Amino acid sequence: MHETDRDLLPEGLGDRLPQQAWAAQHVRRVAHDVFASHGYDRVEAPILEFEKSLASRMAGVQVRRMFRFVDPVSLRLLALRSDMTAQVARIAATGLANAPRPLRLSYSGAVALIKGDGLDPTRERLQVGAELVGSDSVAAAAEIVELAIEALKAAGATGISVDFTLPDLVDTLGAEALPLPASRIEAVREMLDAKDAGGLVDAGGEGYLPLLYAVGPFASAIEKLAAFDTQGVLASRIAGLREIAERVGDKARITLDPSERHGFEYQSWFGFTIFADGITTSMGRGGTYQILGQTGRNPEPATGFSLYPDPLVEVLAGQDGERRKLFLPLGHDAGIAARQRAIGWSTVAALSDADDPVALGCSHRLEGGEAVAL
Repeated sequence: MHETDRDLLPEGLGDRLPQQAWAAQHVRRVAHDVFASHGYDRVEAPILEFEKSLASRMAGVQVRRMFRFVDPVSLRLLALRSDMTAQVARIAATGLANAPRPLRLSYSGAVALIKGDGLDPTRERLQVGAELVGSDSVAAAAEIVELAIEALKAAGATGISVDFTLPDLVDTLGAEALPLPASRIEAVREMLDAKDAGGLVDAGGEGYLPLLYAVGPFASAIEKLAAFDTQGVLASRIAGLREIAERVGDKARITLDPSERHGFEYQSWFGFTIFADGITTSMGRGGTYQILGQTGRNPEPATGFSLYPDPLVEVLAGQDGERRKLFLPLGHDAGIAARQRAIGWSTVAALSDADDPVALGCSHRLEGGEAVAL
């Protein structure tokens, strides 16, 4: 073992250096400012919980993605959170069970995965989001989509686009309009998600083929979906999508892929993925879901989204913004320095005559009570 191995970090984990840490904090701060302006109260949850709690609050939560180990105190299985949504759901169902509905909550923090997704090896991610608990209405879904767009724009993202989907599409159609035996539902879902026409036919989903073409810009795709829905089974969902799209208006580009399932483990009738120009991966996902009671019964409807802004953090960290650091020489007036900080300056005080203001990243020097550019 080499001596330098002690400084290595596990694969998929990394430090944030000053500029990256600043960018991450900036994204969190402005996002929470947006959330608060719309009445969303911030909550915080521990990074560890009992596995049973994280796994049972919402259908579809995948515990296999979580780091798990035995708690030496309780001797019960603990899990390191991989998604904060389930934790917010628990808070809403327990500590805030008697709070008036609809309940608006926001959160942010780090989550960890056993392994990265696809080509992205990252195993620790920043998650920022908001949940609207107690309403399953189109108005609630539209508010959440608009909130996600506004938060990303405030954080510095541009060219926002949103892709709508219907996570429970196959279940809804398979129940009556296009009947499917239970043994084939998952295969049909997978083939639709993969856009595999041949595989879809082999899975017994030939009647679902038109859905492969009801994709693209919202205006045209929604008409194709409506034409496909000859029995009106999807009528309320289609009307809901139209209303949400109208609310979003020109705030973002809107597309539709009604059979998209990737990343929608627990969403119900509505889901969306959000993108930004210059970012190759999605910025996050959201939609409607159910918060389960302690016995798995009496579910409560909710709508929310989770943003994963690490790619945006990297972009912001790489930008050369205006530096406003004021160098304070030895013997400076502490009162003047305090007033400079009060009007927005960051100050760096000299500790010795050898301190170089330029090397320390300062843009100005305090001389005669004024900030003088270096």
